[in-house]
Amino acid sequence: MINRSTLVSRIMQIETLRRHSIVTLCATISLTAIGFLSTMYFAHAVGESVLGAYFLFLAYFNTLNLLFDGGLGGAAVKRISEGREKNEYFTAVFVLRVFLVGVSIILLLFSRSILENIDRSGAYSWLFIALIIGIFWNSVSNGNYGSGKVGLNQTCGFINSTSCMVFQVIAIYLGFGVNGLAGGFIFGMIVATVIGFRFLDLKLKKFNIGHLKSIFSYSFWVFLASSGSLVFSYADTIIIGYFLKTADVGIYRVAFQFTTAATFTTTAMRTVLFPKVSNWNAKGELKMAEDAFAKGITYSLLLAVPVFAGGIILGDKMLYFFYGEGFARGTQTFYVLLAVQLVNVFMFLQTMYLNALNRPKESFKVTAVAATVNIVLDFMLIPVLGILGAAVATLIAMILNSLLAYLTLKHTIHVRLELREIKNITIAAIAMGVGVGCYRILVHISSIWLTLIPIILGAILYVLLLLILDTNIRSEIINIRKQMGSR
Repeated sequence: MINRSTLVSRIMQIETLRRHSIVTLCATISLTAIGFLSTMYFAHAVGESVLGAYFLFLAYFNTLNLLFDGGLGGAAVKRISEGREKNEYFTAVFVLRVFLVGVSIILLLFSRSILENIDRSGAYSWLFIALIIGIFWNSVSNGNYGSGKVGLNQTCGFINSTSCMVFQVIAIYLGFGVNGLAGGFIFGMIVATVIGFRFLDLKLKKFNIGHLKSIFSYSFWVFLASSGSLVFSYADTIIIGYFLKTADVGIYRVAFQFTTAATFTTTAMRTVLFPKVSNWNAKGELKMAEDAFAKGITYSLLLAVPVFAGGIILGDKMLYFFYGEGFARGTQTFYVLLAVQLVNVFMFLQTMYLNALNRPKESFKVTAVAATVNIVLDFMLIPVLGILGAAVATLIAMILNSLLAYLTLKHTIHVRLELREIKNITIAAIAMGVGVGCYRILVHISSIWLTLIPIILGAILYVLLLLILDTNIRSEIINIRKQMGSR
């Protein structure tokens, strides 16, 4: 049996990029699994309306957090990752963030009448606390991330979400409803901030006007580009809350969250690659960035394609048994959102690359066009098609964003794909889909356990087929085992 110290030693022997990718992926999978389980509990315990109120709280918090963060988080990571005057940049961003959050709180006080739906839910007051705690959590997180401590940053993110979910489960069990959910969100940030601060190497140090100019030159475009990403994440939620019922918000966000299972590897690759690509760009090593992009797309599709195939076949049953009968009304929306996550693989990595390659202005332009289309389509389709209209609007806008990002990125680096590996992934996913489809035809799925069986068997079939078809993936696993010193 391998003891803990030996296991850690072996993990540290893995090449840095691979190690960070593995740690990030494991954290993302574990975190999402816990998130799915807790949301399933909440769905059965409090229903669509309470969950909808909480999702509206998150939408408003993240909207305010971005609008009044002004892109400072992205600028902090970028400047700190470049390795020059890190303490000065860290301090400058911290001071600016304190000022901007102060302004946001004042404006929030004058906007209470506008935020009627969240005020009715009882979560309005929690917004103030969340914004204040967010100052410290974002500063510590971005400081560690920009310093290259990707594994630590992901671990703190995992602790944040896990602490939040444990608190929320207990609070819901005790009957605190949306207040328990919002309180848990804040509790998670506090715990993660305290732990992350212990490992933060950066110190507060006097900065000058030059540091501020450098931050603003980058953060302005990051802010605008992030605003576009925010539209894809939360505008539909807010517009649904305006036109439809709070319960519809709950159904839509649950369906959306469920489809994020397809983005485990995309999130991991995007998180790991940003500081690496930024550093490669600063050193003029674009060939490494090009190779990493191709590999990042392949690894992202490694999970996104089979999840899409399996979700199309079993989506209605999963929503019904995992979340409850009320959430099964979002089945058609779920199918469309699965396609959204497939397109996300390309959109997220391409826009991340534009920012990491110091081209935030171009990233903003392509995202702004798509975000505008998304909002217009939301107002056109949601009143007519309901939550399905929101999903269709997001899919159209996401495809447009991905296409525009590709046309822009190819002028900076050689954008290529590992076509053979992608073909093997597609073949394995299709074969898995046929197997799962046969199970559904032959077996009457009448319980959650009968729903889990094809999911597990499909995953095993997919992995085995992929290992047989793709020698590169087999070689990657062998290399990792060798670097860990496995026998």
